[in-house]
Amino acid sequence: MATAQSIGKEIEKLREEIRQHEELYYVKANPEISDAEYDKLLERLRKLEEEQPQLITPDSPTQRVGGRPAEGFPEVVHRRPMLSLDNSYNIEELRAFDQRCQRLAEARALEYVAELKIDGVSISLHYDDQILARGVTRGDGRIGEEVTQNARTIRSVPLRLRGNGNSVGREVEVRGEVFIPRSVFEKTNAEREDQGEPRFANPRNAAAGTLRQLDSRIVASRKLDLFAYDLIAGERKPFATHWEALNWLEQAGFRVNPHRELCPSIEEVIEFCNRMETQRDDLDYEIDGLVVKVNSTRLQDEFGATQKAPRWAAAYKYPARQATTRVLAITVQVGRTGALTPVANLEPVLLAGTTVSRATLHNADEIKRLGVRIGDWVLIEKGGEVIPKVLKVIESKRRGDEKRFRMPKKCPVCGGEISRLEGEVVARCVAADCAAQLM
Repeated sequence: MATAQSIGKEIEKLREEIRQHEELYYVKANPEISDAEYDKLLERLRKLEEEQPQLITPDSPTQRVGGRPAEGFPEVVHRRPMLSLDNSYNIEELRAFDQRCQRLAEARALEYVAELKIDGVSISLHYDDQILARGVTRGDGRIGEEVTQNARTIRSVPLRLRGNGNSVGREVEVRGEVFIPRSVFEKTNAEREDQGEPRFANPRNAAAGTLRQLDSRIVASRKLDLFAYDLIAGERKPFATHWEALNWLEQAGFRVNPHRELCPSIEEVIEFCNRMETQRDDLDYEIDGLVVKVNSTRLQDEFGATQKAPRWAAAYKYPARQATTRVLAITVQVGRTGALTPVANLEPVLLAGTTVSRATLHNADEIKRLGVRIGDWVLIEKGGEVIPKVLKVIESKRRGDEKRFRMPKKCPVCGGEISRLEGEVVARCVAADCAAQLM
């Protein structure tokens, strides 16, 4: 019969093994075991902790998902404001930022760190003696909301700092960007539509809405992710350079975006910027530009900040992934669940490097909200989904011969009955032998 001491040793061994596999899977993207094997380890740990509840610790992998939903989120004042960034919209403005930094540096050598600007929501994670103590949203930059229980569900957020996590101080604040991967976003929207719920407009909205969910079990099911981008120890930056801080974050168990570059001049920043713009469609997350930071933390302190933004950093925003075109027809697709999805057939237009000829209209309610008609000129946008979506109708271009669209009363594939349940936004074919549902 196992003793309390032997159970305690097995619990600690399991925790360390699970933490290593979480880091391999969620941080390094190099898993060594299957999901089923991971679940088996976690379930074994959960059973042992149920037998010995006095051995449960806040950093145990079983504590990522809580039980009872929260009643609300208390407000927290940021010890150091989470400022926004000044935006640059073209290369000339990026060079102007460099010129301002050169003047402030007064002939001292400057180098920059260029990082991807993840299109998500910022969060501040506080660690006391290496253990995650609190997670706070950015809010208005000075006051955020505590979402600790939700932050715990994000597998790329360490519950305990790895290695010598106390090397920079007992109190550590890590800032990062919470996002939802494109692949997860598409799956989540498909599930919401099947359940008759409204779709999220884009991955950023999905991440923001999920992070403020009162039920952490829902948060866990949406598989949020995080890239860490800043480190503060107490009231100070603990390293001489931002580049060193990013490397420390990786060693401590955080996921840091691998697409980053140490640049000796603004010309290397621009080259990196142009290169990443051509690769953005290959990423499994949305980006809307780059963040450029002065590497020296001493110079960061000297340059200071305005009321809204630091003088040592800037965001370069990529051109909008939008285009204007005309709706030639609206067709209705039938999915495997029987859901009917209207699609706009468009005059081919170049968007984000590819020729686009279709855009989703989601459902009848969305067509009504947009007021879109066949023959309308529309603004479309390429976001986190496979095909673009229609943002709005350009009513000033209407000629009077545009035609209203009505959803079909019979399934366009099999001719079967269509049903739309009360409270749902999706109409469905209910025919059991519909070919579209048998595929």
